[in-house]
Amino acid sequence: MNAVLGGFVTLVAVIVVGWAFGRAGVLGGEAATVLSRLSFYVATPALLMLTLADADPAVLFSAGLLGTAGSAVLCALLFAGLARWRWRLGPAELTTGALASSYVNAGNLGVPIAVYVLGDASYVAPVLLFQVLVMAPVGLAVLAGSPGRGAAVPSRWGLLSQPLRTPVVIGCAIGLLLAAAGWQLPALVRQPVELIADVAVPAALLAYGVSLHGAPRPASGEGARQVWLAVVLKTLVQPGLAYALGRWGAGLDGVALLAVTVTSALPTAQNVFVYATSYGRRTEVVRDVVLLSTVLSVPALAGIALLMG
Repeated sequence: MNAVLGGFVTLVAVIVVGWAFGRAGVLGGEAATVLSRLSFYVATPALLMLTLADADPAVLFSAGLLGTAGSAVLCALLFAGLARWRWRLGPAELTTGALASSYVNAGNLGVPIAVYVLGDASYVAPVLLFQVLVMAPVGLAVLAGSPGRGAAVPSRWGLLSQPLRTPVVIGCAIGLLLAAAGWQLPALVRQPVELIADVAVPAALLAYGVSLHGAPRPASGEGARQVWLAVVLKTLVQPGLAYALGRWGAGLDGVALLAVTVTSALPTAQNVFVYATSYGRRTEVVRDVVLLSTVLSVPALAGIALLMG
């Protein structure tokens, strides 16, 4: 558990650095946007390409997927349904809120938690692959296909082809192609790609930290109820659904059931903030959900580990 807490401390430390630079103003007023775009358009596609190139696509169809993917989809649908009924939000706003309610931090926190709590990093692979292969492409397609006020409405072909033109989807597709073919990138190609990929997580965390400077108290604005709805779904409902689906749907028990529950209790990934910033959609709401879910996930994860471990 000390290693898990160490992972949280590392993330918080980088976010604090971003906040300090935002407060100092040395990076300029557009720092959060620039860092988010750097992560979204350049570094994250490289990271996902390498991750999937080294992974076994067969893990996507493991028994635990019913719990992790099923709980994520149900929470996303719950947010979309409730928010549409209560606040009449548009497709783009519903999408960012749905992602914030269900998209777990599988990369930054999932791997160390899988290693130190579960004893095997492969437990986090199903949810990681499901998110980058299904949730991210669908969410990004909706965001890209929902023009802002005054923007031109995309054509039908533009909507259908949008996933094929999204950087993270392209990176995933190349990685899966390499994995399926059993190809290894030459060292002269892989090394610069790895160098670029190493920027993805720090850039996203720094962008998030910069955005916190001057921000109001979390969940204090007009979107406060949307924030708390997403936080409750992410922190409490998603791991509960994952446990139920894993135990009574997939017949899991022991470490396998613990893995499904723990990975679903991870906080909202900073990737969602990067996606929202890249398309200018509900960044304040997503920022608050990331912050609150990260703080609340510490006692949630500790409680799950103690009760089920």
